[in-house]
Amino acid sequence: MQFERLAAIIVGMQETAPRELDFGALAGQVRQWGRDLGFAAVGISDVDLRDAEPRLATWLAEGRHGAMDYMAKHGEKRSRPAALLPGTLSVISARMNYLPPNARDSIGVLEDPALAFVSRYALGRDYHQLMRRRLRRFAARIETETGATGYRVFVDSAPVMEVELARKAGLGWRGKHTLLLDRGAGSFFFLGEIFTDLPLPADAPVTAHCGTCTRCIDVCPTQAIVAPYELDARRCISYLTIELKGSIPVELRPLIGNRVYGCDDCQLVCPWNRYAQLSAEPDFAVRNGLDDVQLASLFAWSADEFRHRLAGSAILRIGYECWLRNLAVGLGNAPASPAVTAALESRRETVSPLVREHVAWAIAQQRAKQASSPAAKMR
Repeated sequence: MQFERLAAIIVGMQETAPRELDFGALAGQVRQWGRDLGFAAVGISDVDLRDAEPRLATWLAEGRHGAMDYMAKHGEKRSRPAALLPGTLSVISARMNYLPPNARDSIGVLEDPALAFVSRYALGRDYHQLMRRRLRRFAARIETETGATGYRVFVDSAPVMEVELARKAGLGWRGKHTLLLDRGAGSFFFLGEIFTDLPLPADAPVTAHCGTCTRCIDVCPTQAIVAPYELDARRCISYLTIELKGSIPVELRPLIGNRVYGCDDCQLVCPWNRYAQLSAEPDFAVRNGLDDVQLASLFAWSADEFRHRLAGSAILRIGYECWLRNLAVGLGNAPASPAVTAALESRRETVSPLVREHVAWAIAQQRAKQASSPAAKMR
């Protein structure tokens, strides 16, 4: 009986002991599992970001992060993955396309100043939850092969240098607009990461292919791309309409045009985005007609309508006050018309000082346009 018990213990130990893993083969499986789960591409990098660390420090020291205090708050954790999650040996980066099919052409919207332009990534549901769930399923799939591991998933949720990690993982190169670019997919995609303690072999970075092109720099309405690969967020329309919670600088308001949530100009002119892929994700489909809607119509939404219509949208996080602020700037930049004037006058006495300030500016812009119109000069 003692021999039988001893044999059973030995067999049990053999069954539970970790088996040796072929990490090279596992890396290939990881890429395939990611694609099976709906990611457009998956790559693996090491955690050495020492080359990027000085550039980050300089960018922060120059104040180019603006009011985004969280960019500096975590110090070196942003450029040292193992400091953020102790034990991290590899980072799995995943890409997910977000361009919704059947959305109105972006250029057509931008060229009609009575319409509101919303960055293409925000036309549907918020990507954070979808990608986070998908990455967790991805990590769980890996653990069916490896057993329990130490990991954590990230989707814009912590101090992670996602573009630099994706570049090292071979998912693309950093374009002059600072976004990741891929020859076969452009830049209209989200990035997410799995930090893991698995020692996976890293993929090789790809060659950059921007060449002498400066279209993204030249087209930026506010000249936020101050040099190749250098962005001053304080001038970026995405920062001004999403991250900034206070007053938009007066000198930048006319340059924002009808962009009320984000800006895609640098991506729209990029030659590599002729190869951008449409998303197959139902969550990224256009909601509330945000791809083709009048500024005045959105400005008429009540706070309840804003919360109800944009439930589950990334736009909801800026809040109703900043939403109205952005729309007021768009209406101030719109062609003079009775409808625009009426929309602005309806909120002249709003209780929010922030909105009231931007409405007053917009009304002044409209009056100046009316006064300089040919009809006014003939009177």
